[in-house]
Amino acid sequence: MDKKLAKTIGEAARSARLRAQLTQADVAEMVDLVTEVYGRIERGGMVPSVPTLLRLCRALRISADELLGLAGPDGSLKLSEPPNEQGEKPEVRAVLRVLRQLDSGQIKLLGRLAVALKKE
Repeated sequence: MDKKLAKTIGEAARSARLRAQLTQADVAEMVDLVTEVYGRIERGGMVPSVPTLLRLCRALRISADELLGLAGPDGSLKLSEPPNEQGEKPEVRAVLRVLRQLDSGQIKLLGRLAVALKKE
């Protein structure tokens, strides 16, 4: 389970529920969940399934972007570029994917090879 995602969804759901002046039991009933399960979602203890996420959006009257932390309550997007690969060429991204799978000894060896190639 992605704990950061679970926490983000839980906080957004709780905030939307409170804005709508609903109880956890109200929302649980609206989305066809047991109250305890909905409580776990709000506390970040679980990530809801996609169908449940859709029902939550409808019940809480918020966008999936807001529930997933991609937008604020005002609808402003909070998207960011993928880390470390912004604007990189496809060939460089392919090399980075391979590098992430190597152990430290292999990376040191590859570093020496890269230095030798640079001298040529």
